[in-house]
Amino acid sequence: MLAGYLSLFFSSLIAATLFPMGSELVLIGLIKNGWPVVTTVAVASVGNVLGSVINYVIGYLLHRGFMQTRLKVYKANLIRAEAIFLKFGRWTLLFAWLPIIGDPLTLFAGLSRVNFSLFLLLVSVGKVARYAVVATSV
Repeated sequence: MLAGYLSLFFSSLIAATLFPMGSELVLIGLIKNGWPVVTTVAVASVGNVLGSVINYVIGYLLHRGFMQTRLKVYKANLIRAEAIFLKFGRWTLLFAWLPIIGDPLTLFAGLSRVNFSLFLLLVSVGKVARYAVVATSV
C-alpha cells in the first residue's frame, strides 16, 4: 500500500513542477481499486502543493534569464503566465492547478515575492479542490 501512495505522491509532486506529467490517472487508478478517497486526495494534494513550493523557491531564488536558458522554461509560457499574474494578481494562484500556465504562475509568485503563507493557502485550496473534483467524478 505504501508503494501506491508513494507513486501518487511523487507523480503529483512532479506534475506540479516544470516537467510535463499528469497525476490524475494514478489517483483515479487507486480510487477505482478501492483505495480511500480522502487519503488519496490528501496524498495527491500534498505532493502537488510541494511541487508548487519548489517552483516558488526557484522563482524566488533565480532570475528569469536563468530559467529560460538553464531550466528550458519556454518564453511564450513565461510571458503568458506573467501577463495573467500581473493582471489578476495573487488570486491567480487559486488556478495553479491549470495545465501549461499553472506551473509558471507559481514561479512568478516566487519572483514577485508573494507572501509565502498566502501563496501556500491559495495554491492548496485550488489543488485540493481540483483533486476532490477528480476523485468524486470516478
